[in-house]
Amino acid sequence: MADIRVPKLNNNDTEYLIVEWLVEDGRSVVAGEAVAVLETSKAADELEAGVSGHLHHAAALNTWIAPGALLARVTAEATPPPASPVLESPAPAPSGSVLSGSEPVAGEGMAGQGNAPALQPVVTDPARAAMEESGVSDSDVASLGLAVIRRADVEALVARRTGEATATVRADAPESGTDPEKADGRQAGTHRLSRVQRAVARAVTTSHAAIPAAYTVVRFEVGPLLARTGELSRQVRRPVGLAELFVQAVAALHPAFPLFFASIDGDEARLADAPRVGVTFDLGEGLYVPVVRDTGSLRKIAEALMRYRLAAAEGDFREKDLTGANIAVTLHTDADVVLAIPLIFPGTVCALAITSPQSEPVLAEDGTVTVRTVANIGLAYDHRLINGRDAALFLAALRTELRA
Repeated sequence: MADIRVPKLNNNDTEYLIVEWLVEDGRSVVAGEAVAVLETSKAADELEAGVSGHLHHAAALNTWIAPGALLARVTAEATPPPASPVLESPAPAPSGSVLSGSEPVAGEGMAGQGNAPALQPVVTDPARAAMEESGVSDSDVASLGLAVIRRADVEALVARRTGEATATVRADAPESGTDPEKADGRQAGTHRLSRVQRAVARAVTTSHAAIPAAYTVVRFEVGPLLARTGELSRQVRRPVGLAELFVQAVAALHPAFPLFFASIDGDEARLADAPRVGVTFDLGEGLYVPVVRDTGSLRKIAEALMRYRLAAAEGDFREKDLTGANIAVTLHTDADVVLAIPLIFPGTVCALAITSPQSEPVLAEDGTVTVRTVANIGLAYDHRLINGRDAALFLAALRTELRA
């Protein structure tokens, strides 16, 4: 028998809320499988089983649990252990507690409905932001019948409204009528999505459901840029490539193109005080988009991207590394990729795509043939805020900035 105890998830909280059991009481689990979701003041964290066997819950859904407390037990047999703890009744959230994000949760309290008062669901801060982005009301989320509303629940509701429910937000949940034993991703012919893949699925679903995207692509001559990277690497004593140069150039356009770094809030655009550039990394374990915040020098940018490459290889990102981007730069390094249309991440309005450089012959007037190095640089943009002419002007300014 093995215990699953609650680790210390952050230094700010003395207890966390159990918001979801991913494996039912008594069901079989395999080592490394996520079994429960705990909400902290910073994020939602999944806890995994350390060994294979049968899972037995030791704490109830929607209860608060302290670090070090027993969450569940895993036994070799399906029979519950004799000393299995009695489940506690759900307890209300402590006064002033925070579930996720940097602000207290919204929506706590009682709402009368006839003579039978109904408990309003607790809405986490990221979920509230998703509601505002998507036009989802309090009554809409209340109709879900959940005690705690997370961002994923709002995204699922939006997906159903737009007919995209097949791209389910909770990618690991079995469909209605499906045999649970065949829906856990361990049967032949199935693949269980990783935690990172599920996060990407949520972002894709929300993006396609809520953002009317358009795309413009321009061919850039990047040979001169590549020729400069060696000397620049020596100057800053850090690796410098196209990624570093494009992040620097994109950030420099913030004063002239503030709407490209904004976010949409109803009928208004919220302008960003500074550029914060998300850069995509996908090393086969899922897509990460860490954020470069200090864009004041090429050295700082190179340091950040070098650190993120190492973190991507290990999947070892801090929460603050992955939040707060107001524009994205997507990297497509496969030599055969000549065109890529990036996803506009929820909360942003633009994503720049950089494809792998290609050699292109150029015929001169005298009949001689030279070779130049080019790359297709594309901009996906939210058509509610940015139009095609704006996108073309931005790309033209980007080209000028890179030549400077």
